[in-house]
Amino acid sequence: MTPSPTPPTSQPSQPSPARHCCEQMTAVLDRPCGRHDDPLDCPDALIHFSPKFQEYGIVIHDGGASVSVIDYCPWCGHRLPESQRDRWFEELERRGIDPWEDDVPPEFEDDRWLAEPGARG
Repeated sequence: MTPSPTPPTSQPSQPSPARHCCEQMTAVLDRPCGRHDDPLDCPDALIHFSPKFQEYGIVIHDGGASVSVIDYCPWCGHRLPESQRDRWFEELERRGIDPWEDDVPPEFEDDRWLAEPGARG
């Protein structure tokens, strides 16, 4: 009996997947602005992504930091992830943290809190 060939141990390198639903969304969100540190201040910013809330929104250029949350990608039509805003506040409350009065732990300023074993899902 002839042994079957051994499969290769390494796969050819694949392009890294888009961090968002499509290449266009990723390109828009990753577009740097040389004049504004905060993307919400840039008049060319169309879409904003909040990692801590997992929310996408259309930037409202009214001089503030307003965003209108969207449920679908304007380019590919893909349904975007469900907002985690309520869960964020619930998790802080469960830990006895008032985000308006207390220091919020650094892992709650981005999406790291979603990966914590204690975070309820």
